[in-house]
Amino acid sequence: MKQTTKGWLAAFESHRKLLMFSFAFGSVLRPMAFVFAFSEILLFAACQPKVEETTAFGLRVAELNISNVPLKAEIADTPQAAENGLMFRDSLPENRGMLFIFEQPKRASFWMRNTKIPLSIAYIDPAGQILEIKSMSPLDETVVPSTSDDVAYALEVNQGWFARHAIPSGAKVNGIPRK
Repeated sequence: MKQTTKGWLAAFESHRKLLMFSFAFGSVLRPMAFVFAFSEILLFAACQPKVEETTAFGLRVAELNISNVPLKAEIADTPQAAENGLMFRDSLPENRGMLFIFEQPKRASFWMRNTKIPLSIAYIDPAGQILEIKSMSPLDETVVPSTSDDVAYALEVNQGWFARHAIPSGAKVNGIPRK
């Protein structure tokens, strides 16, 4: 990164000198100097790595796609993030959710301790296929287990989101990040 920045600064400085020369010696060179200077700035901006979106809670965000429906999901891939989940939040924007990533496929179970938002949960296999979808009620501490022991991911969204978008069990979730 340091070399790229040094190289960019050197190129920018040379284009700045050309721009200053064009102001001193005529309007013919001025448009060319502007083009060179701004193309260098645009090229530098385009070469920068994309900054991954994070939430106010410090979680990474993945852009998922399920049956051509986009969904942004916060990633809970650490024990602390998984334990906190969506607890203590008052709302969840539509087309947003939380994706839990497990170390190994397993039989998963969730509950709604300290979770005020009615949720739907999809249990997902290692290939990204939805195995089952269940509803969970706010603040209900009843465990909601998966029937499968091959759950690699769990996706929580607003209750009814899958039904509103006609997404059934068996649908493929694309864009799941690897740990």
